[in-house]
Amino acid sequence: MPRKISILVVDDEESVRDSLFNWFTEDGFSVDCAENAKKALTMLESDSYDIILADIKMPGMDGLEMLRRIKSLKSDSIIIVMTAFATVDTAVKALKDGAFDYVTKPFDPDDLTHLIRNATKQISLSEENETLRTKLISLENIEDLIGTSEAMKHVLREVESVAQTNSSVIITGESGTGKELVARAIHANSPRKFFPFVSVHCGALTESLLESELFGHEKGAFTGAMYNRKGRFEMADNGSIFLDEIATISAKMQVELLRVLESKSFMRVGGNKEIASDFRVICATNRDLKSMVEKGTFREDLFYRLNVMNIQLPPLRDRIEDIPLLVDFFIRKYCTSMNRQDMTIDPAAMNRLKEFNFPGNIRELENMIERAIVVGNGKKITLKDLPLEKTMVASPAESLDDFEKSYIFQILNKYNWNISRTASALKVDRVTLYNKIKKYELKPPSGS
Repeated sequence: MPRKISILVVDDEESVRDSLFNWFTEDGFSVDCAENAKKALTMLESDSYDIILADIKMPGMDGLEMLRRIKSLKSDSIIIVMTAFATVDTAVKALKDGAFDYVTKPFDPDDLTHLIRNATKQISLSEENETLRTKLISLENIEDLIGTSEAMKHVLREVESVAQTNSSVIITGESGTGKELVARAIHANSPRKFFPFVSVHCGALTESLLESELFGHEKGAFTGAMYNRKGRFEMADNGSIFLDEIATISAKMQVELLRVLESKSFMRVGGNKEIASDFRVICATNRDLKSMVEKGTFREDLFYRLNVMNIQLPPLRDRIEDIPLLVDFFIRKYCTSMNRQDMTIDPAAMNRLKEFNFPGNIRELENMIERAIVVGNGKKITLKDLPLEKTMVASPAESLDDFEKSYIFQILNKYNWNISRTASALKVDRVTLYNKIKKYELKPPSGS
């Protein structure tokens, strides 16, 4: 819910103050009043206001002098001056001294409403810019990749080193280890950070859809192509493109991708015009690409083009000491998003998490904590809140596919096979979920 904009009305006429107080209060603003400039400056010492509406002509200190003093305090308040002596000189003087605008007495309600609306938009834009700036600063801090283990310290050093280059990177590691987060950290710490980071999940798309997604298409290129569409390579100009599950792309797409990487140009599907784009490629996979090269299922020339730099992410079982930090982060994250009171975790539950094999890695741990907060009744997460029952526990010999199949089946049943809700809970898109259902030949229980 948007916060209330605060307004300070400064005028020596009581009738004006009362009128504006009632007017702005009815419009949903938080309003205070002061009868002179001295009182207003005293109020500003302890409170801040988004908008200050001040009369120019007042006994003692006038509005222009008050304006200069407020600006000397480096206040972010938007100041609108009011005057019954509307001359060009007065207005220009006020604007030169930092006023946002001016309004003449007697007020035209539409004019004043328009001014306040514009001032409110200005405040919203400033706050949005500050939020974006804060997020950017946060992204630049690679310590947002949570972990103090030696394995994670090594990853952080590699991210710092790789980020300053323009080379292609392959991030490898098991599913759920945070490969996209590392890719975003590389981009956010690179000279390209002010340009787009474009993500494509290759394994979720068929060959034809992936081709259109990467290169774009022209109107009429195929049935359903009702308009021109930019591809992800075009969108990533001057920025970075992240190709997740790169090992899943077809032989044809491998050839196309190699050509684009070598020329940094491409044509949209159905087009005949070469489009140039300056992008950096970051890829991720949970498969052994070298082994695929040896078997002939992945092009050797493409592998070496992509694998200029390589970052190997450790599985969660190799960084057990990071589990308490991750648990604390996820508890705070989901308590905030669910408007729940801050929770802690019982020591016995934490010890059990440290003993768990986590075939699904950080993604599995996050899902466990989210579920525990949903089902938990108290202020502490306990063992009974954690989905560590036999069906969720994977032995070291159990394959990741076996675990994934079992877990997806459980979540599908939990949401009565509602695809949208299940995809949301698994944090994948609907296409990926449909592909997994097909891959594992999952079907609703009889009678569902």
